[in-house]
Amino acid sequence: MDEKKAPRMVYFEQEDILHLTLSDEPEAGSVEINPNITAELNDEGELIGIEILNASAFLRDSILESVQAKVLQLSGA
Repeated sequence: MDEKKAPRMVYFEQEDILHLTLSDEPEAGSVEINPNITAELNDEGELIGIEILNASAFLRDSILESVQAKVLQLSGA
């Protein structure tokens, strides 16, 4: 039985946690990418989800970095 479905995101506002689900398979383990990002793995070691703590700050910083890089590239700096 194939348990994979379309990816979906859920944001838990009070906790400021963003959870991306790639598969409904049970989680067998996880790997901390950095203190705020955890990759969730199935029993075959495949990525099935990502949890981001302090999500609002993470997304803000990621977007700002991306925009700043694009502006610098466009300005020829």
